[in-house]
Amino acid sequence: MELGEEPTPEVLSAIEEAIRDSQQIVDDAEEEKKKRRGKRVTKSDRKFPEHLPRIEKIVDLPEEMREGLKLIGYDEVETLRWIRPELQVILTKYAKYAHPNDKSQGIVSPQRPTGLVEGNRFDVSIGVEVVAWKYFYHLPFYRQQDMFTGSGWTPSRSTLANIETAVEFALRPLADYLRSLMKQDACLGCDDTSVVLITPACVPDLSNHPRGERIGEVLAEAIAKGKPSIKANFWGYYASRLPVVAFDFTVSRHRDGPDDILSDYEGALVGDCWSGFQKIDVRSDSRITFAACWAHARRKIDECRKTHPRQVAKLESLIRMLYDVEDQIKGLGDEERLSRRQSLSRHVLDQIAAYLDSDAMRFPSVLPKGKFGEAAAYVRRHWEALCRFTEDASIPLDNNDCEQLMKRVATGRKNWLFKGSVAAGERAANLLTIIGSAMRNELDVSAYLDDVLRRVLDGETDWARLTPHAWKAEHPESIREYRSDER
Repeated sequence: MELGEEPTPEVLSAIEEAIRDSQQIVDDAEEEKKKRRGKRVTKSDRKFPEHLPRIEKIVDLPEEMREGLKLIGYDEVETLRWIRPELQVILTKYAKYAHPNDKSQGIVSPQRPTGLVEGNRFDVSIGVEVVAWKYFYHLPFYRQQDMFTGSGWTPSRSTLANIETAVEFALRPLADYLRSLMKQDACLGCDDTSVVLITPACVPDLSNHPRGERIGEVLAEAIAKGKPSIKANFWGYYASRLPVVAFDFTVSRHRDGPDDILSDYEGALVGDCWSGFQKIDVRSDSRITFAACWAHARRKIDECRKTHPRQVAKLESLIRMLYDVEDQIKGLGDEERLSRRQSLSRHVLDQIAAYLDSDAMRFPSVLPKGKFGEAAAYVRRHWEALCRFTEDASIPLDNNDCEQLMKRVATGRKNWLFKGSVAAGERAANLLTIIGSAMRNELDVSAYLDDVLRRVLDGETDWARLTPHAWKAEHPESIREYRSDER
């Protein structure tokens, strides 16, 4: 693309026509949004749900004060009360039979269902709350102890950890299936965040682990240097079209993590301009195309607002126009979206390129080694990747959806603080994959996990039917409508 090139009159005419058409779409969408948000709150909206049980309580005058008076009715006041969750012990008695005349036939008893843990000491509902509290509500085990104690049972933290392990083991194939399903999407967003991993006393047996060599090298080095912990990594993947997310855990921020997960993927990858992403097209033999995130570029520019207010304001106004185009084409088909991007967004990109090449962005106004100079250089250096969204309708303008996804890990990390082993990190990635996908589908996470876990323990292996989006279609009553309304 030539810097500073002026569009022809024909191009400008086409742009104006496309803007008018797109603006009508935006106006219609905004009108619908105002109707939803402006819905008048009536008295009925303030009532508590009808399905909640009612306990009637009559408050009357003392008998001596009622003398000579006639009851004409009641003023009704509804007060919502919280009742602490109740624990129950289910005593299941399995009948035992023996042949009175032939002891060799042994004891005959009904077949027992597969339990979550050995001896079936804990119902699925307990396992569901343990993992939901930890990875949905971000409650570490020591807080979960307090929660359970309030209902009459104080479990040890090791018991809670064992329950989490059992749930993850049962649902691991579902997490693997969601990862494979994610890779069917034409575009994936990827982001990562660090987590503390406690260094083991010795390197565990990793002979059967697919990443054993890399894990062994990192752990051996940490042990040799006497490090009490190392900085491991969680990776998040957000499918552009399919309602699926996935997480992965690695012992370091090394490109072998994404390379391994995406070894059989073909499509676009959106992320920051980390070096491990930039050359992924070469390492994948062009199976994967890298697209840069405009939110990252915008952030670097915005950080220089105080030192270069005029230039930052100009660039941000142009970048905002890119987002305006995205708002206008939301909901359109791929062909129309791509057409609008190539006409509207390309014109805006030409203006950004021209401004980056103008005198306002050169020495002495902008120092090449200054913070703003480096921000501008970042945009120039990754220009091709930043423009890639105009070549593929499935590529978003930024990676914000995936970055929002990673905030769940960051919030959880502030509570459970660290991972005690590689296995614990991998378990967390699997559970986050399932719970994150359920959240993306705006489901009641506990209801979803409870049903799916029971079905898996009963032997069901139709993973396609157990995915959150498939389950959602069969259980509309478990959709969190208020989350849908927020979008």
